[in-house]
Amino acid sequence: MTSVPAESQSLTFRQILDRPELATTRPDHRIAYGQDAPQYGELWLPPAGAKDPLPVVVLIHGGCWLADLPGPELVAFLADDLRKHGAAVWSLTYRRVGHRDGGFPGTFNDVANGVAHLREIAGKFNLDLTRAVATGHSAGGHLALWVAAQNRIPPGSALKRDQAVNFKAFVGIAAIPDLAHFARAGAHACGDNTVAQLVDTAARTPPGGPANVPFRDTSPAEMLPLGIKQILIHGVLDGIVPPAIGLRYQTRAKQSGDIVELIALDNAGHFELIAPWTTAGKVVVAKILEAVK
Repeated sequence: MTSVPAESQSLTFRQILDRPELATTRPDHRIAYGQDAPQYGELWLPPAGAKDPLPVVVLIHGGCWLADLPGPELVAFLADDLRKHGAAVWSLTYRRVGHRDGGFPGTFNDVANGVAHLREIAGKFNLDLTRAVATGHSAGGHLALWVAAQNRIPPGSALKRDQAVNFKAFVGIAAIPDLAHFARAGAHACGDNTVAQLVDTAARTPPGGPANVPFRDTSPAEMLPLGIKQILIHGVLDGIVPPAIGLRYQTRAKQSGDIVELIALDNAGHFELIAPWTTAGKVVVAKILEAVK
């Protein structure tokens, strides 16, 4: 585990959303990949003038997979900072628990379809999909790692499909890689039944059946080895997704043969990591840019 100092902060998501600069921090394009209102991506492009195809960061927001929490606006500052450093950012939103057809399989299919849509727009926007990195914050980190490892979904799953983009790496920003564990460890933050609703536990696990059935095609921890370089970044003071969650997954993933780096940021909580004006946020930006080179 690498420890990186950061200044002491205690940001909330509301403090990020209340920053006046958010009103003028906007993507270059908003592009639908489906018919429902939440099925779209925001495309953030560097300033005009780049001759070479652009590296791509697929960025997925968190919010406990719940429809009543903030969406892509929460990672707008992160997307903007990455585009200023020369990366194209595809910031996805999706149907969540509480939306019509959110949860299983809608949430997962939306993320998969949103990533696959990159293949349709890559030529128009000069995107280099051979230099693509998946990243996401909190619940979005779970979905980003899941979509980066689609080829590991077992046959017979309703979610099984070809890998649309072969990502160079995954950068988890307070990511949740193990749903079964987080259903218990994160119940205080996301609700007792949120993970169960997300993966449709009641319908997919008959009485007496294997307990991990609903996680075999939804939780990266049950799909190991993933065969992709993984970097997990956590704030030491994060009470929502603490470093212990990343460490527990790292141990399991490395035993399977995967390469997983864990970075713990001192004095940082859950939301400093997506605030690029903080020291913790700068570390996250640097790691994503390093991975996408």
